[in-house]
Amino acid sequence: MTAPTYLQFHLAFLVPALMFMTATAFVSRPRLRNAGLWRLGAGRTYWVGVAIITVVALVYTTPWDNYLIARGVWWYGDGSTLATLGHAPVEEYVFIVVQPWLTALWLSHLSLPSEWSTVANPIRSRVVATALAVALGVAGWLMLGSDATFYLGAIVAWAAPVLALQWAVGAPQLWARRRLVALGTLVPAAYLCVADRIAIEYGIWVLSARYTTGLTVAGLPIEEATFFLVTNGFVVQGLVLYRWVLDRRTADEEVDRQTPGGVDPNT
Repeated sequence: MTAPTYLQFHLAFLVPALMFMTATAFVSRPRLRNAGLWRLGAGRTYWVGVAIITVVALVYTTPWDNYLIARGVWWYGDGSTLATLGHAPVEEYVFIVVQPWLTALWLSHLSLPSEWSTVANPIRSRVVATALAVALGVAGWLMLGSDATFYLGAIVAWAAPVLALQWAVGAPQLWARRRLVALGTLVPAAYLCVADRIAIEYGIWVLSARYTTGLTVAGLPIEEATFFLVTNGFVVQGLVLYRWVLDRRTADEEVDRQTPGGVDPNT
């Protein structure tokens, strides 16, 4: 029996999930509206944000991904890919582009109250969260020094700058909406972990025993679980902060319109 290909992986797991999320979005919209809530995915600006995040993800991930493949951290089964661009198969680039949209579609089903609440001690929260991201980055670089933790270290070190930026900008807002962030991140991450576990089982791609810890969760290497956790977290946090920035700008513009000369008399 011929092993499945990377393209068949997309057709089996990503395409149906995208179609299902798109179809159910039309069902959830009136329910949330009737409940007096708004969806993160309401309006064109949300999807502009998704497009921006997708471009950033492709640019940021491509060199990292190609380096790890060239290093031999993982490779692909014989005949499982169509063509290669650099060191990565074209299906890999498709996956990098599709994943943010899948996560964004799921997130668009969720909702937030119509107003952003005031967060206490925002500066301290940002400093603490950014320091945590820096600590993760240091830990990642240290793990790069050992073959067994190389892949895990590469993921953590690669993720740390993104986390530091997001947390420095909006750690208080993200923490205040931690349930939304957790739900938005964990559901697509869990789905992709299951799909990844099946792909590894069928040999669509193979992880190097030399560069991985050998630790698994339900048969899935912890490195892969970590990757899907942080990448889906990037998307969710990015979109929540994108919406927060837009709403804050809209509120400031409304104040300017209501204040003669655009100056707040109370300042």
